[in-house]
Amino acid sequence: MTVETKGKNQTTFRADQVGSLLRSDVIKTARLQSAAGEITFDQLRKIEDKEIARIVEKQKEIGLQAVTDGEFRRAWWHFDFLENLVGVEGFWSGNGIQFHQKQTKSRAIKVTSKLDFGNHPMLQDYQYLHGVAGDHTAKYTIPSPSMLHFRGEVDGSVYPDEEEFFADLAATYKKAILAFYDAGCRYLQLDDTSWAYLCSEEQKEQLKAKGLNPDYLIKMYLQTLNQAVADRPADLKITMHICRGNFRSTWISSGGYEPVAEQLFGHLNIDGFFLEYDNDRSGGFEPLRFVTRPDLQIVLGLVTSKFGELENKDVIKKRIEEASQFVPLDQLCLSPQCGFASTEEGNLLTEEQQWAKLQHVVDISKEVWK
Repeated sequence: MTVETKGKNQTTFRADQVGSLLRSDVIKTARLQSAAGEITFDQLRKIEDKEIARIVEKQKEIGLQAVTDGEFRRAWWHFDFLENLVGVEGFWSGNGIQFHQKQTKSRAIKVTSKLDFGNHPMLQDYQYLHGVAGDHTAKYTIPSPSMLHFRGEVDGSVYPDEEEFFADLAATYKKAILAFYDAGCRYLQLDDTSWAYLCSEEQKEQLKAKGLNPDYLIKMYLQTLNQAVADRPADLKITMHICRGNFRSTWISSGGYEPVAEQLFGHLNIDGFFLEYDNDRSGGFEPLRFVTRPDLQIVLGLVTSKFGELENKDVIKKRIEEASQFVPLDQLCLSPQCGFASTEEGNLLTEEQQWAKLQHVVDISKEVWK
């Protein structure tokens, strides 16, 4: 069993995961058949149910205590959730998101009416995961509210006052968080790439070229997030994963956490952070000096999900020891640096290598947190 510790109303999983898993061949085939009209939505759903139950059992076998559905019902880590919010529409834009030497499909989102949270399909998705998780924790992942502003187009006639937009966005997410809680969720993760962009001087210059003020974004994103998570139930654990891009084993941004560390670690009222630390693009551990709350969990993403080769255990242990110079070991955990398939295409490794990576995380955690 994975090493875990329990604090006030919270469980800390020393071995954890970001969430997405490589889509199986069965899922990929079924999604193509569904898109072509060869199978019905209900038939697709039954195939997804079976495959999710299979991967949940595999996660249990490996020793993970927090299990996910691998985002098997999604094409994207963010758009599928965001375009099902009231007031948001998805569309094919003609231009994908540019990664390092690769580009995604041309999906995009836009806000066309006032925001709200209604009968969102992922509530049902969560309930199925909750049912097959059994005595394990069903962890669910959704994009951070920042991503709607960062990746979406907002109709100025709907929201001529941007502060009203952010207030409605926070209120929408507050409803979403409580809806997942009512569905049984006790571990919710907010995925966010905007903060990593705000760590990158190159990306900040690109934002400025678009007429955006990075300092203003930091202020408004932090304010919106805190409003969204305020007054949540005491037994609901909310974490955030900060990502520099993950598509077909490529990336977008570079830069350490220093530019946003004080704001995030000192002023964002959540329970933990999943931080990429698998390569030099993520910088050093020094920004962790801003972690002053004794109850804040820092999950070190020291194991890459981009490639299949296993890291040297001793190197990982040494890096955990280095991080513990800034944050007590009791507040640290271990995970891969990202999911294995932020989009349905997935990273460039095999399913067998994926499971080996997660097993590696579990095995190392048992040795570090005895």
